[in-house]
Amino acid sequence: MIECRDIRKEYRVGHIRKTVLKGVDFNINPRDRIGLLGRNGAGKSTLIRLIGGVEMPTSGKIIRKMSCSWPLGFSGGFQGSLTGYDNARFIARIYDKPYAEMRAFVEEFTELGHNLRMPVKQYSSGMRARLAFALSLGIEFDCYLIDEVIMVGDKNFRDKCQSAFFEDREDRALLLASHSLTTVKQYCNRAIVLNDGVATVYEDVDEAISIYEDL
Repeated sequence: MIECRDIRKEYRVGHIRKTVLKGVDFNINPRDRIGLLGRNGAGKSTLIRLIGGVEMPTSGKIIRKMSCSWPLGFSGGFQGSLTGYDNARFIARIYDKPYAEMRAFVEEFTELGHNLRMPVKQYSSGMRARLAFALSLGIEFDCYLIDEVIMVGDKNFRDKCQSAFFEDREDRALLLASHSLTTVKQYCNRAIVLNDGVATVYEDVDEAISIYEDL
């Protein structure tokens, strides 16, 4: 389980403090598939970064009792001067996974070929997304955090990603921030609507979608 307890997040903009999250409370349980809905700027990416440990909350606690991926879609996840292979080696070392296994998986999943020998800063956004998915899927996390990137790439790659997350890892938890209501309705069993810094949890996904559409 991952517990979010009274999470607040503020940023200083000049002389003004902007509050993005105002006391967010919810749990991510094992096997949960939670859709995170909200308008642009509602704080979806901020919340995912906090849960993934990329940023710290201004106040409140995040208690992680299961392993959690970094946020897919977070642009700061790579060392740009390193190659795709080097980034894979770095991740393998951090999570104590044999590099040979990680390398083989990344090669097969990304289909990037010789581009894996290039510095990541030379990658297109689509190539970076392929590498991001492969590196995250190369480690068996209990919970995956996905920020708006499930629909990147061509149809074959999108199908591969959806199969990897929603079928091959159906026993894992997932927090998915997405504007694709079809994807949320198809795959999620719960939903959270973020609005004005407040997170409302819905056990009925259809009800959450209806509320979101009315915003």
